[in-house]
Amino acid sequence: MTTSLSPEQLQPVCTALSSAALIRLISEIDDNGSIPSRGLARTLSDLTPHQIRHATEQAHALGLVHARRGASLGLTESGADLADVYDATARWARRHEYPARSGDFTGRIRHTLALLAEPQVFAALAAAQAPSHLAAAGRLSTAKAAAELVQPWNALAQWLDANPQAVEIAEGELAA
Repeated sequence: MTTSLSPEQLQPVCTALSSAALIRLISEIDDNGSIPSRGLARTLSDLTPHQIRHATEQAHALGLVHARRGASLGLTESGADLADVYDATARWARRHEYPARSGDFTGRIRHTLALLAEPQVFAALAAAQAPSHLAAAGRLSTAKAAAELVQPWNALAQWLDANPQAVEIAEGELAA
C-alpha cells in the first residue's frame, strides 16, 4: 500500500497521532467501550486534566470520537480504524522489541510512528521495499523486523487514505 503523502506531510500527522494522551484515549475506548465525559479523569488517571482536554479536542477534530447519549465518548468508525492502526503498530514493535526489549504500549506506538515518518524509511516503504538499511545500521534487531515494518506502514497508509482531513488538521496544529 502506498500513500499520496510526502514525507513532509507525514511527519506532522505522525506527530499528532503519537500524542500519548490521544493513544491512551482511543485505546481505552476501543478496549472498554464508551467513557462517560465525567469519568475521563478517573479512567485516564495517569493523564493531567490538560492532557485529557487536549486529547479529547484533538480526537473530536480528527473525527475519532463522538458524544453518545448521556454525554459519553465513543469511537467513530475512523476512531476504531485508528485503534486498529495502533494495535498493528504495537504488535510489530512488541514482536521485534522496538525500540527496546521492554516498553509500554504507548511508547512502542510513539517510537514506531516516528520511525515510519523518517524520510528514508518513508521512501522505502512507499516504494514497497523493506528499509533493510535499518537492520544494517543496528536500529532494528533483524532484517525480518525491517521487512515486517510494512505491516504497520500499510495500516497507517490505509487509515490516512481514508482520513485525508488528518493531514490538514495535523499541519494546522503544528502551525498554531
